[in-house]
Amino acid sequence: MHNLGLVGGVKNILIVGFSGILLLLMSVDCALAQEDESKVVQFSGVVTTQDTVSGIMGAHIYVPKRGRGTTTNYYGYFSFPVLEGDSLVISVVGFHKKYVVIPEVEGDSYTQIISMQEDTTYLPELEISPFPTEEMFKEAVLAYRLPNQGDMNNMDSNLDAVTLAEMARAMPMDGSMNHRYFMQQQAAYLFDANGPRYNPLLNPFAWSEFIKSLKKKKK
Repeated sequence: MHNLGLVGGVKNILIVGFSGILLLLMSVDCALAQEDESKVVQFSGVVTTQDTVSGIMGAHIYVPKRGRGTTTNYYGYFSFPVLEGDSLVISVVGFHKKYVVIPEVEGDSYTQIISMQEDTTYLPELEISPFPTEEMFKEAVLAYRLPNQGDMNNMDSNLDAVTLAEMARAMPMDGSMNHRYFMQQQAAYLFDANGPRYNPLLNPFAWSEFIKSLKKKKK
């Protein structure tokens, strides 16, 4: 009798467990049936910035529950089918994520303009220098030699106080004389640039006039 009672208890447990599994499967089927009954909606819209109406290219519109989504085109426009009640995530680099729930609509399409808020991160100021200290930087600058350092040294040697004093002694000219000399040199340079300088001694007509003038003086 004891064995019969144990067997009956096991059967009852199995029946109860089997009933629970049937109820679970039935609830899952009901949930799937309800999801299947959700209406398909063509969700379209434009993803824009918060301050302007310009579209954001490459923004991701994703339905995590369904494992599908789309991205915006060059103008920030998108369009893809969803179900009523779907929760969507809109994400793009440089902006905060935004969440949208598809409501129940009368027709078969739903349109929305999604404005994204910028996610700006300000980094602390960072100074990069090849020298660990300011003193080493100053020493490197003072020790630097230019490619034409030889010409610079020659210029410094020609413009020292002793050389300038000697030049002033050998050419005692005031400002007016110095200006006149410079203008004469400039005029001669411009005159010679157009051709050889004229020499009257090489002109036979000039010699002829000179000889005639001598004969007139003798008479």
